[in-house]
Amino acid sequence: MTNSRRKFLASSVTLAAGAATTAIAATPAAPEKSKTPLVHHVFFWLKNPGSVADRDRIIEGLKTLRKIEAIKELRIGVVASTEKRDVVDNSWAVSELMFFEDLAGQASYQDHPIHQKFIKDCSQLWDKVIVYDAIDV
Repeated sequence: MTNSRRKFLASSVTLAAGAATTAIAATPAAPEKSKTPLVHHVFFWLKNPGSVADRDRIIEGLKTLRKIEAIKELRIGVVASTEKRDVVDNSWAVSELMFFEDLAGQASYQDHPIHQKFIKDCSQLWDKVIVYDAIDV
């Protein structure tokens, strides 16, 4: 093998190794684990579906839950006017989306006096409630 060919091959290997190192360095790191990995999503159906007053009372009641320390984030929503598709359920009236640090925090929320007061004050307004709990994987 000629000397120039050896130099060419050696420089090609060096370039390839450098490109591989750059590609590895440019690869995004794995996403950081959430500090609030437990999600608690609740959907409420009203006894009087057309009642804005009943809907607003539930929303005001849900806002009081923000005082519970175990809840790290609370979002309250109503049905969005998105496109109608077979997979979209827009039959509910109000939702709450909560984030907790762990199962113990979510369990303490269930028995918290503020949560119990919300149930006592507002449960006569809803016809149905469905809860979806999930944890990050």
